[in-house]
Amino acid sequence: MAHPKRKISKTRRDKRRTHYKAKERQIAICPTTSEPHLYHRAYVVNGDLYYKGKVAIENYTSIA
Repeated sequence: MAHPKRKISKTRRDKRRTHYKAKERQIAICPTTSEPHLYHRAYVVNGDLYYKGKVAIENYTSIA
């Protein structure tokens, strides 16, 4: 296996890793229910499960 010729210090290693950051999630507002939700995710409103502005499952709270 290949090995580095010189040891890379912890400071140099950590400087390289500082560029990887968690991004803030985007929140969408449903045009049908006007509820905030995450993009590409189903969401519950008044016991019904919605996806893309349409009811996917009615009475979802009784199922889950």
